[in-house]
Order: sequence, then C-alpha cells, then structure tokens
Amino acid sequence: MDDTGLLDIAYEEALLGLAEGGIPIGAALFAADGTLLGRGHNRRVQSGDPSVHAETDAFRAAGRRRDYRSTIMVTTLSPCWYCSGLVRQFGIGAVLVGEAETFYGGHDWLAEHGVRVTVLNDRRCIDLMSKFIADQPALWFEDIGVSD
Repeated sequence: MDDTGLLDIAYEEALLGLAEGGIPIGAALFAADGTLLGRGHNRRVQSGDPSVHAETDAFRAAGRRRDYRSTIMVTTLSPCWYCSGLVRQFGIGAVLVGEAETFYGGHDWLAEHGVRVTVLNDRRCIDLMSKFIADQPALWFEDIGVSD
C-alpha cells in the first residue's frame, strides 16, 4: 500500500470522529509491510477524556508489541507534543502526516530524533480541518490547549 492508501485509513477515522460530534483527526498504526495494526480517532469530546487523541487511540487499538521501530504512525494532522512524545517513548520508526498547514505540531522534533517523517499536505485533510476550525473554534482551541 502506498502513502495515500495508508492515509485513507486515517482519513476515514477522522470522518468518523466528525460524525460523532468530535474533532476530525484520525490515525492508524501500520507494520512496515502495510499490515494495519490499529486505527482510531480523536475521542476527547465523545469520551470526555482529554487524553484520547487519534494517535493514542490507534496505538491502544494496536495492542502490545515488543518493538515499534518498524511501525508507521499515520495521522491526518501533524502530531501535537503529547502524541509526538508517544512516538518517541515507544520508538515508532516513521510518521506519515496528512497535513501540517492548519496545525504545525512536533513532527520536525521527531525528525531531528531519527524518526522518518513524511508530510503529504493532503488537500482532503487540509480542507477537513480548515472547515472544522472555522465552524468550531472554541473546541479546536480547547483541543490544542489554547485559552481565549
């Protein structure tokens, strides 16, 4: 599966999150051969739990592994510091980012620490987040930890 095919799974998750009344960010964790290990989406609103970001949801769905170095975290949006920390903590070897225009997270930091980072700037992801931010600014600012 190519990068766009991997991103398609995360994008589907982002749409699920939006349909549930949440923040439209999706993620998926893949093995190096493209096998899907886990998928998820931001569920902060739905679960009332501020720690359920898309990347953490996908990571939890993947279950335990002895080694994450050969895995690929795919996310529709540049990972925040919290999710970037997850990638570093568990040694996830690669991150595929749908877009970094609406939010520029910690992907440069990850690259500086040896994680293979690819930013696609996928139009679907940019449009989805741009519309959400315009429609729900208070919820977006809550998600990224910015007060009014």
